[in-house]
Amino acid sequence: MGPLTLSVDMKSSSSDASSRKLQSLQLQKKNFFASVSTGEEKPFDFLRTLFEGFIAGGTAGVVVETALYPIDTIKTRLQAVRGGGQIILKGLYSGLAGNLAGVLPASALFIGVYEPAKKKLLEMFPEDLSALAHLSAGACGGLAASLIRVPTEVVKQRMQTGQFASAPNAVRIILSSEGFKGLYAGYGSFLLRDLPFDAMQFCIYEQLRMGYKLAAKRELNDPENAIIGAFAGAVTGAITTPLDVIKTRLMIQGSGNQYKGIVDCVQTIIREEGPPALIKGIGPRVLWIGIGGSIFFGVLESTKRLLAERHSTHQNLDSKKD
Repeated sequence: MGPLTLSVDMKSSSSDASSRKLQSLQLQKKNFFASVSTGEEKPFDFLRTLFEGFIAGGTAGVVVETALYPIDTIKTRLQAVRGGGQIILKGLYSGLAGNLAGVLPASALFIGVYEPAKKKLLEMFPEDLSALAHLSAGACGGLAASLIRVPTEVVKQRMQTGQFASAPNAVRIILSSEGFKGLYAGYGSFLLRDLPFDAMQFCIYEQLRMGYKLAAKRELNDPENAIIGAFAGAVTGAITTPLDVIKTRLMIQGSGNQYKGIVDCVQTIIREEGPPALIKGIGPRVLWIGIGGSIFFGVLESTKRLLAERHSTHQNLDSKKD
């Protein structure tokens, strides 16, 4: 073998090595922008993703709501009281049973819509726009879940402020005195608060989780997912507190109609109570959503992983039978 041949072989070997290195980097980048690690690339199974999203979301929602309901009650009473009124610390679990009846399907519907939407949008959007995919998927999930969330929230908050003693009684009286639209009181303000909230919270969570996975070069464990979820929830909760105050005031006003709408509500609060009233309850809200985010995302990822393992086990058993 002559010098020329050796030189060509060395260049060819170097070129192959560079090509393999480039392919490896591209594969890492692709994996980084895939939100949830699914192992090997598989065809998108919409029904399974929807079903698993329903189970994971419903489980996470119920656990969070049961654990943190008293903090939510205190937050609601702080936001509802006008002027220098005192809040009552009794009956902090008032309305929990009725609320769980709405939280379970609402949380299930949210994740059931979010997961398939996220996977489809990540396929459609360029890799550098993954944050936009997460924002959009979060908004889609929030919009779908709002159909259940709003009536649940109306009943819950009126029970938390002592207007009704039971959920069935609350629904009956609201329907008789305010009509069906009474169950959707403050719907506009709810969307104004929850669509940005859901979009931001899930986007912050997913982006931080992706960055952490890239740095750690491994799958994250449940405590790590919980910490990221807590941070995402606390930040988003603080930012959206004024929207939450407006939503609370509109939902609990009943047939008295103290406020004519979102703009009038903001103007009245500022005029009568001053701008600081728009961040009433920020402490309990940040605490509640921060801890809630920790529990929710920890339970969510754990449930998703268990479901994926169960599905994989069944597939392996089926392949052995064949």
